[in-house]
Amino acid sequence: MSTYLINHLRIPGGIPNEAGLSYLEQVEATVHPYGGKWLAQGDVDVVEGTWPGSVVLMEFPTRADAENWYNSPEYRAILPLRTNNAVSDIILVDSLAPDFTVAGFARQVRAAISAASTNG
Repeated sequence: MSTYLINHLRIPGGIPNEAGLSYLEQVEATVHPYGGKWLAQGDVDVVEGTWPGSVVLMEFPTRADAENWYNSPEYRAILPLRTNNAVSDIILVDSLAPDFTVAGFARQVRAAISAASTNG
C-alpha cells in the first residue's frame, strides 16, 4: 500500500536561498533508494480556506519506506538545509484500499456510533 508525503512548504521571500538550493540539489539522491518519487510540486490555487506557500507531494511504496527515508543518515545530514531555511508541515498518509468508498466509510462510522450507544 503506497504512502504519500505531503509538505506544506513556505519559503521566506518565495525564492530558495543558497542552503535551500543545496538541499534541492541533494535530496533526490536520498529518496531514490527508498522508492520515493515526486508526484506534484509548486504553487497551489486555493479554492477554499487559506494555504500560504506551496506544496510537495511524494509517493513511497510503503509507509516503512517513507519512514526509513526520512530517518536515514543520508537524509538527516541534509535536513537542516531545509528546516533552517523554510517552514514545512509534513505529513504521511496511506493510500486507501481499492474498494474504499466514502459512503462505505459513513456506514462504518454510523455502525460504530450505534454500537457505542447500545453498549453504553
